[in-house]
Amino acid sequence: GTEKSYKSFKSKVTINDADGTKEDKEIYMNNVLDKGGYRFFQAGFDPDELGTKLSANHDNWGTWITYLGYYFLYFGLMAILFDPNSRFGFLTKYLNKIKKKKAALSIVALLAIANFGYAQNNEDHSDKNHAHLATEKVQLDSILIANAVDKEHAANFARLVIQDNGRMKPVSTFASELLRKVSGSDTYEGLNSDQVFISMTQFPRLWSQVPIIALKRGNDSIRDILGVPQKTKQVSLLDLFDEDVRLKLEPYLEEATSTNTPNQFQKDFIKAYESYYIYNQALSGSILKIFPIPNDEGNKWVAFSELGEVDIKGQDSLFTRNVLPLYFESLRNAKETNDYSKPDEILGLIRSFQDKYGKDVVPSEEKITAEITYNRVDVFNRLYKYFTVFGILMFIGIIVQIFEEGKVVNGLVKTCKYIIWSFFIAMTLGLIARWYISGHAPWTDAYESVIYVAWATVFFGLAFGRKSDITIASTAFVAAIILWVAHRNWMDPAISTLVPVLDSYWLMIHVAVIVASYGPFTLGMILGVTTLLLIILTTKNNKKKMELNIKEISTITEMALTVGLVMLTIGNFLGGQWANESWGRYWGWDPKETWALISIMVYAFAIHARLIPGLRGRWTAAFLAIFSYLSIMMTYFGVNFYLTGLHSYGRGDKPETPLYVAYILIILVMLSVVSYFAYKKHYTKAK
Repeated sequence: GTEKSYKSFKSKVTINDADGTKEDKEIYMNNVLDKGGYRFFQAGFDPDELGTKLSANHDNWGTWITYLGYYFLYFGLMAILFDPNSRFGFLTKYLNKIKKKKAALSIVALLAIANFGYAQNNEDHSDKNHAHLATEKVQLDSILIANAVDKEHAANFARLVIQDNGRMKPVSTFASELLRKVSGSDTYEGLNSDQVFISMTQFPRLWSQVPIIALKRGNDSIRDILGVPQKTKQVSLLDLFDEDVRLKLEPYLEEATSTNTPNQFQKDFIKAYESYYIYNQALSGSILKIFPIPNDEGNKWVAFSELGEVDIKGQDSLFTRNVLPLYFESLRNAKETNDYSKPDEILGLIRSFQDKYGKDVVPSEEKITAEITYNRVDVFNRLYKYFTVFGILMFIGIIVQIFEEGKVVNGLVKTCKYIIWSFFIAMTLGLIARWYISGHAPWTDAYESVIYVAWATVFFGLAFGRKSDITIASTAFVAAIILWVAHRNWMDPAISTLVPVLDSYWLMIHVAVIVASYGPFTLGMILGVTTLLLIILTTKNNKKKMELNIKEISTITEMALTVGLVMLTIGNFLGGQWANESWGRYWGWDPKETWALISIMVYAFAIHARLIPGLRGRWTAAFLAIFSYLSIMMTYFGVNFYLTGLHSYGRGDKPETPLYVAYILIILVMLSVVSYFAYKKHYTKAK
């Protein structure tokens, strides 16, 4: 149903050989046609869809010679990490010689996260009418809560399978995504998302009056157009329409959607319209696609309101047209008698119908249970809070250890370390669960790649932290920040179908390696900050102990950056191989390719700066570890969200650059300046 963009396309071709034989083939993304030494790649098609555009090359020898060179490069880079006579081997031996593992506490500034609350909306600016509407909302909420089904039956209903944008998922997942997208919360007035969704389907007219559609803070214009007070945080569906039942946002949408570079005003209108559209679909019932069309080749499912548009015959037609009215009638009776056996029985019939005609696409009961459990546990959203708490506790324990050893403080540090290890295990299980549920590697969109970076950061932090407690504490803190970023409003945590270009075994190889490289780079950045803080905290009395700690952290920092550079370089060249297999070219100066190359050059300089006489020293190494990370931020966030290219797979809203980013940069610059003079004072000896 799209007009301007296509999810995927393929060409069906017939090969006419000179010997008179014919052969039918299909060409599409990651499916190349090889014939007689030539390779044909899908490049595009004519607007009228009557002609295809293929790219071709004939370079069999060149390809294998190039790949052989790549493999030599991979072997050489990996050897750096395992050869005991390499620089990395020297650093490993040097780190083993450092016996004391104590460091100072880094000063941690915690950002306060403001929670969105519910507010009464207003169609009249008078205080009297505003109070009246507030009373109306309370009355509506009372009615809806009184008629809500119990949680046990709602959970049973939520196990039904729904077809949503090409993905089969339990209603539970869809209900949670819907409520979060519309209101910004997983619950409403004590009702969970399963109960809310059933209620929306059962009482759509009442829900059209409930102020539940969240408006972005700070945009006064959209509130003026809707005619609600500036303090309004949420509006109802009816608030979006005027007296002539025309959408108030419509005059502004055409301009907002016709440009490739909408301003913030236009983005807010698009966001509000998206919330209206999906909410309106939910209330109309057109989004509840729970009926598979019998014997349909494309495994298409439809909603109750769409049954008249499809050809379902006989008993199946009778069943599909009557089952939902019967279900909602049984719900009303069950609410009075508190006996849900009849509604449960009807749900069983719907589920049997789904299993019978949708068996090719219906997830197994085990997978449905796994997805519902994954959603309810919400492991990654919970963990950023836990990482913050135990990371800070461990820092406090380490700083106390500097001044006074004791069983209590030693036990605190050790306990925090084990707990952080358990968090890592939980992250690993969460990634495995997401992989199992989605059916593909969990690093294919913006949200997944961020949580994968968090996992890789913790993995390398714990690996290097075997010899350094402060490294583990630093890792916990940076993991908390990454996971917190992953759960901002512009990140969509929904499990999605795979973009066609990523539907390849190369996803497992290239993306896993190159995204995982961000982990050690992130670890190196936070350890660089810790090094500068320790330099500032150095005094004449603690210089000896501080110097040992700084040596320890600086060594781990260089090792982390080396691992990151090896992985980033290998991942980038693997990307070249993937591009050659998918598009018939190795390099196209796509923004992601370009910034990955820039990052390689930046970190290669940062690691080898020690060979330049004027740039030797642990302050310089820490400074470069911190500010080199800007190239990684551009490679990931800049390309995914702000630039357009073949690698811009980020799902969710394009974020505004938060003001606190500027504050962080200013703080890092000030930290660098202050630590530089402290370093000159305590660690630079006059010749």
